[in-house]
Amino acid sequence: MKKFLDENFLLSNATSRQLYHEFARKMPIIDYHNHLPPDEIAEDKNFENITRVWLNGDHYKWRAMRTNGVPEEYITGNKSDWEKFQKWAETVPYTMRNPLYHWTHLELQRYFGINDILNADSAKKIYGETSAKLQTKEYSVRGLLEKMNVKLICTTDDPVDSLEHHQKINADNWHIKVLPAFRPDKAMNVDDVNTFNNYLTRLEKASNISISTYNDYIAALKKRHDYFVANNCSVSDHGLEEIYAEDYTQTEIAGIFAKIRSGGELRPDERKKFKSAMLVTFAEWDWEKGFVQQYHLGAIRNNNSRKLRQLGPDTGWDSIGDFSQARALAKFLDRLDRNNKLAKTIIYNLNPADNELFATMIGNFNDGSAAGKIQWGSAWWFLDQKDGMTRQLNALSNMGLLSRFVGMLTDSRSFLSFPRHEYFRRILCNLFGEEIENGELPGDINWIGTLVQDICYYNARNYFGLQYIDEKITTKEKV
Repeated sequence: MKKFLDENFLLSNATSRQLYHEFARKMPIIDYHNHLPPDEIAEDKNFENITRVWLNGDHYKWRAMRTNGVPEEYITGNKSDWEKFQKWAETVPYTMRNPLYHWTHLELQRYFGINDILNADSAKKIYGETSAKLQTKEYSVRGLLEKMNVKLICTTDDPVDSLEHHQKINADNWHIKVLPAFRPDKAMNVDDVNTFNNYLTRLEKASNISISTYNDYIAALKKRHDYFVANNCSVSDHGLEEIYAEDYTQTEIAGIFAKIRSGGELRPDERKKFKSAMLVTFAEWDWEKGFVQQYHLGAIRNNNSRKLRQLGPDTGWDSIGDFSQARALAKFLDRLDRNNKLAKTIIYNLNPADNELFATMIGNFNDGSAAGKIQWGSAWWFLDQKDGMTRQLNALSNMGLLSRFVGMLTDSRSFLSFPRHEYFRRILCNLFGEEIENGELPGDINWIGTLVQDICYYNARNYFGLQYIDEKITTKEKV
């Protein structure tokens, strides 16, 4: 029986182990999509204890605790940090075969050097040891990122954000690059007209443009997009149930906007037309500026209305949706491609039933202008676990070029989530290693090792135009 979570965790044979330890393990990390708070990076925050960095805001853990019968007061309520951690520790033994069990112990090992199993008996010791370390300079926010060999991260930022924290980080000339990403979801969500009009008030303030007409609105958003570019942004992101690709005219959209500003409720078809127009507008701006645009599709959010009223959004009441994606996604991408305004694009599905759909969709718009111009993104959210990653890698291999894949990201709000890159890399190496051992791939370890390194790091570096971040990496270090 193998030891739990040893150095060869998830690596089932000698070739897998060679690929991981000789090629993948030491590769730096580019985390090109996450939800880390830039203010905490700017101030180089130290967390008071493990609960503050590990449990606050972690929907995965919250859902597991609720399922295990833990009352809400120990999750998002007013119980002490120690009491919340204790309830999480009591829950951990019941998470076996959920990825949380692996992630929890990987994070304890990689950040804190703790090999103990977390449970009710070990909770006090682990809480004390981790919390003491977190209060030291070595375990500040920046120290945590440095421990994981992170080279660059892209946060998720609203068009009205000031980006002052990014400016502070940039002025510090810190060796890890922290870049903003343009996330205009609120700027196009007209499902609730009052909420949208309140958002426009914030947009007016941020842009210093009075917004009465649709042209004013576009001018204000364009000014913010340009502002993001001036602050080193070259990535956008959209979190949507589905792509909107309705036919519309500019006159129609101007009329819909006027209706919004007068407080009128929109019909479903008007909402879809407006969202369709804005997606095209944003995509064309991204193309003009050489952005990489990302579309996270398929989540159905805030399913529990009672808990939404009590706790607000982003508190763990979301699930996989079953939206019809194919025709609208093809129509949207084709419209941009037809006008030669399709930027580099990454599409992510949340419903695993769409795996092959997305794997084949990217091939329709890869035109040879860049390697892997259109990407099917890594297994996301509910799918970023062993089975989900394996299925995504296999579908991409079968229907595209895995060798051109830009690899893993955390999509996380936690500074302790970066071992997920390791998790992905071990799964990737094991897939290649098993097929080499079975004679399904040649035993050219150096070439396949190079492909592994590309998927882990170099493809993303080149795709996002980030070659400048590792000019000091030598050929010897790479191989």
